[in-house]
Amino acid sequence: MFKFPLHSANRSSASKWPTAALLLAALMVAAPLTTAPAHAQNQQEPATITISGQGKISLAPDMGVVTTRVVTPAKTAPEALSMNTEAMNKVIADIKAAGIEARDIQTNGFSIFPRYADRRNEPDQPLKIIGYQVSNGVTVNIRDLSKLGSVLDTVVRSGANEINGINFQVSNADKMLDTARKAAVANAKAKAELYAEAAGVKLGRILSISEAGTAAPRPYAMRAEKMMMNSAPVPIQAGEETLSSNITIVWELVQ
Repeated sequence: MFKFPLHSANRSSASKWPTAALLLAALMVAAPLTTAPAHAQNQQEPATITISGQGKISLAPDMGVVTTRVVTPAKTAPEALSMNTEAMNKVIADIKAAGIEARDIQTNGFSIFPRYADRRNEPDQPLKIIGYQVSNGVTVNIRDLSKLGSVLDTVVRSGANEINGINFQVSNADKMLDTARKAAVANAKAKAELYAEAAGVKLGRILSISEAGTAAPRPYAMRAEKMMMNSAPVPIQAGEETLSSNITIVWELVQ
């Protein structure tokens, strides 16, 4: 609160001006004028269009990947381990003798499990261990597909009793996927231009590009028991691999 000084009537009017100036300055400090920049309240976000595109490329695979294992049951764990080790060593030796290099053979999934008695007719009885099971496997990269059938026959005859699947691969898949990605972008752009033309607008700048993922065929599963029925090498047809890419692009629309 400001208090105004009293002035006598005989003071000159000139002496009042300094006091008035001080009062004005005090008021400006106590209540400064503030101004905010003006913003357009009705500014709208630019119109956009979001389109997904897919690109595919098919080519012959040049490598096969096989995961095979030896499963050995026995009454005791040491006995099962000893028998499994002997069988697995033979499988690996025969795979190498078939022309597969050591760098293409990798141990996969070693395990020891107890085997329990069947309690379906006596569900209230406690669990009873009746033996053990040892499982050991290898994943084999076969870089020459002409050897794939004979290698499968070899591992089964050597003692492997489980094959999880065959996965055909393309060794330079990353480079080939780049071709599929370019095709996916072209596919999305063609669809976006079609929709924009139908709507009477044009495509503006790209606001975002995202890849939803790439895809390749799943492994082909086989059973060792079925393979044992054939005396000749297992017939294998590699066919073609289809690599695909899925992308999503957001464009700004202009009139």
